[in-house]
Amino acid sequence: MIAVLVEGFGGPERLVLGRAPEPGAGPGEVVIRIAATAVNRADLLQREGRYPPPAGASDILGLEAAGIVETVGQGTRRLAVGDRVFALLSGGGYAERVTVPEAHCMRIPPGMSFVEAAALAEAFLTAWQSLTRLAAPAAGDAVLIHAGASGVGTAALQIARELGLRPFATCSSSKTDACLALGAERAIDYRAGSFADVVLEATGGRGASCVLDPVGAPYLADDLRCLAMDGTIVLLATMGGARVDGFDLRAMMRKRATLRASTLRSRDAGYKSSLVTGFEDFAMPRLSDGRLRPVIHAVFPWSRAADAHRLLESGATVGKIVLVVDAGLAQAPVPA
Repeated sequence: MIAVLVEGFGGPERLVLGRAPEPGAGPGEVVIRIAATAVNRADLLQREGRYPPPAGASDILGLEAAGIVETVGQGTRRLAVGDRVFALLSGGGYAERVTVPEAHCMRIPPGMSFVEAAALAEAFLTAWQSLTRLAAPAAGDAVLIHAGASGVGTAALQIARELGLRPFATCSSSKTDACLALGAERAIDYRAGSFADVVLEATGGRGASCVLDPVGAPYLADDLRCLAMDGTIVLLATMGGARVDGFDLRAMMRKRATLRASTLRSRDAGYKSSLVTGFEDFAMPRLSDGRLRPVIHAVFPWSRAADAHRLLESGATVGKIVLVVDAGLAQAPVPA
């Protein structure tokens, strides 16, 4: 089969179309013929040699995909050949086909295209995990979502809104309107002053019970400053840096704060299956009626994967970048 391959670690120019082995479906697995996939920052890191796939996972980029079930393995129960699905992957999305556990797949709601569905799994499941498993904000609590216009940020804002939370977002000034439209109570320009001051003022000094932080070191002190008592900071990435100097641990003790660091890709299959099941119950009615929707900034043919990576690296995006793998399948009529 054809796949986007990384010819030596480095910049986007290392991405080329080439040949890869055809996947097969083992027990409990399906093979998906991929219509579209999406670009995540993890792909950029893996391309650079800084984020290797977990043991046993495909070394082809791509942590999510949408398409049709082409083959089912022994013991599969929910899916049949021809079903329209989107899936959470440990790798392999930048290819014509991918093998995935049946339990990591979800049916695409009627009225949703493959391109839209390709932008769902990684961002929405990361946000869902953060807001329901890694932290436990209660309805009415404030939550602070950094990089609110990112793929995970746009998903987290919608999920927080639907959970009855009070979402606050940080973003650049050009993206505040997008965050507000997704449900942010306040969209804070991170260049204009202290986000902690804004959150504390808006919550009457109580602060946010949960902070979702993909930035890391530069934000940690102010994350803690605007965190509510017994709150949780969920560290999703370290885009701004990984080392913190001069951080006072006693400040965490005074707030009985929890700092949780997590990635989704390396979780075991059972955990991911459970996460998918919980998300399906919550999200499918909302995806069907439009209360939840992926935000897509741009769509590229997969032959332009390098351009898609450059765009994501630029920081100019709102939401996700999608790569169309099979144009004929992606452009097929969408079932009502």
